[in-house]
Amino acid sequence: MSDQNNTEHKRAAQNIEFSVSAQGAPVEELSYEQARAELMQVVSRMESGSSNLEETIALWERGEQLATRCEAWLDGARQRLTAAKEARSSSDTE
Repeated sequence: MSDQNNTEHKRAAQNIEFSVSAQGAPVEELSYEQARAELMQVVSRMESGSSNLEETIALWERGEQLATRCEAWLDGARQRLTAAKEARSSSDTE
């Protein structure tokens, strides 16, 4: 990939990142609800077919980041629920 194409790709990714997220917040700072809402916007924009190739790639990359963030939140929630159930079970048997 040429330097010009690489620069264009980075610029498109930054534009998508900030236009999709109202605050332009890094993915790591988003709550589950924020990440999910932005992911739905990304999917909607990709499905509309109105973006050029660079924008579509940037949307895809942002979507992958958002999906990973959502999975992390859900994994954490599962772990907390499992721990709560185990704590309850052990207190019931005492």
